[in-house]
Amino acid sequence: MGYHMTLASVKAVKLIKEIDKNNKVGCVFGITPTYPKDCNPNNVMKAFKDMDRDYYQIDAMCNGKFPTYKLKEYEDFDIHLEVSQEDERAFAEGKIDFIGMNYYSSEVSKSESEEGETLWGGTQNPYLQQSKWGWAIDPVGLRYLLNYTYRKYGLPIMITENGIGAIDHMEDGKIHDDYRIEYLKAHLSEMKKAILEDHVECIGYLMWGPIDLVSATTGEMKKRYGFIYVNKHDDGSGDLSRHKKDSFYWYKHVIETQGEDL
Repeated sequence: MGYHMTLASVKAVKLIKEIDKNNKVGCVFGITPTYPKDCNPNNVMKAFKDMDRDYYQIDAMCNGKFPTYKLKEYEDFDIHLEVSQEDERAFAEGKIDFIGMNYYSSEVSKSESEEGETLWGGTQNPYLQQSKWGWAIDPVGLRYLLNYTYRKYGLPIMITENGIGAIDHMEDGKIHDDYRIEYLKAHLSEMKKAILEDHVECIGYLMWGPIDLVSATTGEMKKRYGFIYVNKHDDGSGDLSRHKKDSFYWYKHVIETQGEDL
């Protein structure tokens, strides 16, 4: 599935550029920085493999060739794919111009022989706070991921998703979500460091999502991401009315100042 999805993607890139040679085409990838539990070389090696597991598609779409190491991994599972000459041409001709990056949290990896408390994405990181759903809140992880990916491919990067799922409470018609403001402020600050101090070519930032919606990971309304509250609840109650949260006004100011005032 991964191979054919990537093959279809590079063919789409070529098609879009044939429609207009001036088109710039990117692809969105959900990638996560993964840290070793400690400096045990076995844990460092496993963390490297765990972090790199989702990069094969970026490798294929940036380098113009489906990576041989991934084909060998398929063979380890008795999956033998024939890469035709037509496929090879498609990968060579369908390279992307920029990378879309979805970032929410980092993970901690460990060797399979070790035990420990596990939450979403693996072992809990003792140096980071977690959301109510166990996702590590790691602004520096965004800077790390921007640096890692940019230095690997040298292509512009757009943050296409970033945000925190939280339980919001309405009080007198208002939603005071300082926790969301702090999350976004911290992540945008680290993104600015990546741009200004590390010279990463980050060309845009999109938050997930502006309006509350059903969470894709848990299938519930109470895990809210937006800066606009939707009056709808897991039991089906609510009139779907919209209400601006405190984060709405903060984010509006960030846009007005072009990120100068966080």
